Amino acid sequence: MPVLLPSALELSLDLLRCPTCRTRRLHPDSGVLRCAAGHTFDIARHGYASLLTGTRATSGDDAAMVRARDRFLTTGRYAPIRQAVARLAADSLPERGTVVDVGCGTGYYLAGVLDQFPGARGLGLDTSVRALRLAARAHERAAAATWDVFRPFPVADEVADVVLDVFAPRNPTEFHRVLRPGGRLIVVRPTERHLAELRGRIPAMVTIDPAKEQRLHRAMDPRFEAVVTERVEYPMALVGLEALDLVGMTPSARHLSRKDLNDDGLLPNWVTVSVLATAYEPR
Repeated sequence: MPVLLPSALELSLDLLRCPTCRTRRLHPDSGVLRCAAGHTFDIARHGYASLLTGTRATSGDDAAMVRARDRFLTTGRYAPIRQAVARLAADSLPERGTVVDVGCGTGYYLAGVLDQFPGARGLGLDTSVRALRLAARAHERAAAATWDVFRPFPVADEVADVVLDVFAPRNPTEFHRVLRPGGRLIVVRPTERHLAELRGRIPAMVTIDPAKEQRLHRAMDPRFEAVVTERVEYPMALVGLEALDLVGMTPSARHLSRKDLNDDGLLPNWVTVSVLATAYEPR
């Protein structure tokens, strides 16, 4: 039996363009999305559109990372970051606006924005099908599709009022193309203080490049102007298995096993959360 078109995907179908043709619109046809040239893309039974073709990206979160991320985000420990993203989106998101979340993961931050704007709709893009299974159900107005941030997005020109990039790789050229004039790009990234207590105890954890900010601004400056930056920083208690999930949802999980983390006293019972959230406007 063909998969029915999810209501959130139907709501955002006009945003999508055929990844092969780049310009033709996609239409539902017996459980797939099809362009006028006949290129077809599956609609997964979990509700997301499978648009990524050719060589598949390998950097997306695996099943264990997604489970850890979902458990941890459900605790609300990162709610202040989510709230900052919604605040920064508010100045450029109209009543019936459009939000595109690139590297959306489980859809946590996209859902947080949509919760604050009842008339808005969202589209999340990510390489991880495991994460997209959750993103497709994260919010009734959030569609989800597989895509690699480093390729031209399967999204029409100038359709987004807000583009989100939260702890994700960046593609300034494509961000600029899909944003409407007057729209906002919101980029969230860690500072050197973020989770420092974990990195101090676990040498295998991925470090934060001290030149990260300079590289970010060099990459963004040709196409975007930074208009406001918020620092979100606070001590965060870790209860029970939350520390394990916090490590397990990061790229460091690829270099560590749960056995590596089971030594008594290795994991701290609190860490510093420290991120910068910047709103950019297109030049």
